[in-house]
Amino acid sequence: MFYHRKIIVLSSVLFLSLATNLSHASTQFCKNAPIIVTKKNVGTVSYYASDCSQKWDNQDIQLDFMYTRDIPEWAFKRAATHFLKKNVSNFTDNSALNKITSLYKPVRKGDLYSLKYNHSNQTLSLSLNQKPLGKITDTEANQYFKIWFGSQPFNAKLKQQLLNQ
Repeated sequence: MFYHRKIIVLSSVLFLSLATNLSHASTQFCKNAPIIVTKKNVGTVSYYASDCSQKWDNQDIQLDFMYTRDIPEWAFKRAATHFLKKNVSNFTDNSALNKITSLYKPVRKGDLYSLKYNHSNQTLSLSLNQKPLGKITDTEANQYFKIWFGSQPFNAKLKQQLLNQ
């Protein structure tokens, strides 16, 4: 019985590892940084890109957010809307970027949000714990990353740590 449990656990770990590697097939790990909200560390964000030495806005990129605290849905939506308005010049209530914001769900300790941009087909997708929540295809889709990488980002230190600026 113990032997069978061990095999199941090892198989699960292997599957999760394989699934994680496949989700980053077109990108490589660049950097990670703590997510600080009102002086509290609420998790870690990892930045992936096709080429870590190139600018983020002209390539495939991905941000993975691993949370160490519970965060309500409204907090994601409010922050995203606030920083999109500050950083995307043509952002309006009718923007395609709002579709991604509307997909946010509450997270619990240990949850993983992945925000992935495919440059060749201009598609931005959001998943929670490797379960797709939705995507948009739009010429401005990568502008969503300005929440973290724009001129007035969510956290300037996080931007600096992830992009080496």
